[in-house]
Amino acid sequence: MTAQIETGHRQVRVDLASPLPISIRLSHGKNNPVAWYAPYPSLTPVEMEGFVGNVALGGSVNTNDITFNPHGNGTHTECIGHLTKEAHQVDEYMRDFIHLAQVFTVTPHVLDADRSEFQQAGDRIIRVEELERLSLSPDVKALAIRTLPNTDSKKSRVYTGQNPPYFDPAALAWVRAQGIEHLLVDLPSVDRENDGGKMLAHRAFWYENDSPRMHATITEFIYIPDEIVDGEYLLNIMIAPFGNDASPSKPTLYRLLP
Repeated sequence: MTAQIETGHRQVRVDLASPLPISIRLSHGKNNPVAWYAPYPSLTPVEMEGFVGNVALGGSVNTNDITFNPHGNGTHTECIGHLTKEAHQVDEYMRDFIHLAQVFTVTPHVLDADRSEFQQAGDRIIRVEELERLSLSPDVKALAIRTLPNTDSKKSRVYTGQNPPYFDPAALAWVRAQGIEHLLVDLPSVDRENDGGKMLAHRAFWYENDSPRMHATITEFIYIPDEIVDGEYLLNIMIAPFGNDASPSKPTLYRLLP
């Protein structure tokens, strides 16, 4: 199944029958990534007097109660409401779902000396220098960043208390300046795990001269397998219609055809 899509000043052809998912499947228990001291996701059968929501246990149907934290458990897409006093929901502000996207691989830089209270020696950081070799087409509005090393342990890693790699705010100001509206990363956050609550990298991406970019999104906890090479793709960011600053999501890439 092929489709021809006009995006910006370009027309691209894609094979819709060959999707390339870059999300992490959410399931019950420990086979999930976890961050921010969140518990693991829980999927448990509904139980009430005379009913159990599990056919194997004698119920008539399977029906589960699901408990999870979008920011701490698995692939999610978030909007500027993650930072604001006012309630802003991602399903209200995300106006487009299909974009021309660039996949780009970086090796975080290891700081050899403290730069500030919240950028310390040993931190793994993605700076402007790691991104400058990236050449973006003006029609590319989404950027999916894969960090090295890249192993499938990312799909079930405990990030809590581990100070994972993060972005220097200047790097995300640079990304914003390139016209990127949707950023996707294989990390639990674009900011340092402990940054004193400043969230400077988020702010650098979502704000331009103090003006909020309400439609821009950040997707975290993706996983890009090695078989997906760096380059341009068509991206479909699928979110659940949650009235929340963040929603579980299923970003999917499609290869561009000649």
